[in-house]
Amino acid sequence: MRLESVRRGTGIKRLLLPVMSWKVRARVPDVVRTLIHRPAFFGKGYNAWIQAVMRGPSPWSVWERELFASFTSRCNACVF
Repeated sequence: MRLESVRRGTGIKRLLLPVMSWKVRARVPDVVRTLIHRPAFFGKGYNAWIQAVMRGPSPWSVWERELFASFTSRCNACVF
C-alpha cells in the first residue's frame, strides 16, 4: 500500500517527480519517492546509515559492498 501523497508527491515535489522520471526515462523508484517525501523523518537518517554501511570501516572494499548491494537488489527484483 502506498500513500497517495508519496506516489504523486506534494507541493514542489509534485513537479519534481515528473522531471526526475523524464530525466532517467523511467518511473522514480519508491525508495526515492519515500526519501524525498519526508527527508527530515526518513531521508536524512536513512542516508546517514547507508553512507556508514557503504563507506565506513569494513573488512570489505567499497566495490565489494556495492556488488553485494546490487546482487541483493537483483535477487529481490529491485530496479536500483
